[in-house]
Amino acid sequence: MSLAFVQPRPVAESNSGFKIDSRVISDAIIGLSDGLTVPFALTAGLSALGQTKVVVYGGLAELIAGAISMGLGGYLGAKSEEASYKATEQETRQQVATSPATVAENLYSIFDSYDIPSSTTQELVAHLSESPKCVDFLMRFEHTLSSPTGTRAITCALTIAGGYFFGGFIPLIPYMLIDKVDRALYWSIGSMVIALFVFGYVKTCFVIGWSGRKNIYQGCRGGLEMVVVGSVAAGAAMGLVMAFDHGSGGE
Repeated sequence: MSLAFVQPRPVAESNSGFKIDSRVISDAIIGLSDGLTVPFALTAGLSALGQTKVVVYGGLAELIAGAISMGLGGYLGAKSEEASYKATEQETRQQVATSPATVAENLYSIFDSYDIPSSTTQELVAHLSESPKCVDFLMRFEHTLSSPTGTRAITCALTIAGGYFFGGFIPLIPYMLIDKVDRALYWSIGSMVIALFVFGYVKTCFVIGWSGRKNIYQGCRGGLEMVVVGSVAAGAAMGLVMAFDHGSGGE
């Protein structure tokens, strides 16, 4: 199972005042993207054995184990992120207290990229050097780090694990409702193709926008890319299981 961690970004606020933490959205994308490919590949591969119970039991076992693993990975990653932030904050606080010349130099380098008049820059540097918010300013603009919330690790773990389980549960539904494994496989593939396309479309349009011909085209392209990735993973898994089954049957 792949697991990637996204650099924390600031909280976005909509016009209605509702705050959306982009890190939670990133966690959901991580969980769903893995959940829509890895369990799909496993269930498609297990269907080659010809027994729906094997697919359901194997799929559920992988879902539970995978969700726990992904959740723990997200939790540990968020705790490492929090520890790294605190270490950087402590180092910055120490630098502000013991090396004002270095702090002033760092502040000047930050403002230089904004093409601010030198007189204004000098006033800003002089003010920030004496301000109790100097550490917060340096953390935000020099180190580009936002302060993690106290519940970040738990939220990350639950979001990734929940997304993985939700995405991976979709291919199991046909096997729970249909006795014939071949027929269930076709329904599973169909439902997963639709789910992969919808996920890819929503994921793409959430970033670039929903309206406009260009955004719709990019959304469809993102959906097709997700379908291709999921299909390749499922085909590889199913081919391996069939090869192993054929090899063992030939002995």
